[in-house]
Amino acid sequence: MRILGIDPGLNLCGYAVIESSGRTFKLREAGVLRTKADTRLEVRLQQIASDITTILENFHPELMAVEQLYSHYQHPQTAVLMGHARGVILQKAASFKIPVESFAATRIKKSLTGNGRATKNQMQLSIQSLLNLKSMPEPADVADAIAAALCGANAMLSPKY
Repeated sequence: MRILGIDPGLNLCGYAVIESSGRTFKLREAGVLRTKADTRLEVRLQQIASDITTILENFHPELMAVEQLYSHYQHPQTAVLMGHARGVILQKAASFKIPVESFAATRIKKSLTGNGRATKNQMQLSIQSLLNLKSMPEPADVADAIAAALCGANAMLSPKY
């Protein structure tokens, strides 16, 4: 099964494509989608939509795993802007008829490390070990996208799914 993991963001959006065969995982591609902060919002959203379309056309994932949004009460504007990006990403999944699973950050962390409060470094080390990578995945947006994809794969293997 091929799974696309997404760490949604407006400036940087992490993505990762993994292939899952039982409990064996292979990273096919991972990276970040970037938009320019000085560009109008609608143009940035169109860029994200275009980039996601390219990924979907190239990899044909069977599932999209997306990290849920959360908002700190000090920065509600950030959640609103991220929500715009996430909405475009979900719409693209729907247009390609790809099912989407959304996971809280704590569930993603617990899925990979057994600890819902794991640090970024712990997550990166877990990913590196699980996927047999030569180095830890960076930047954090890429690691978060890989983690979302792996959580999606683990969820598919769960009897509750």
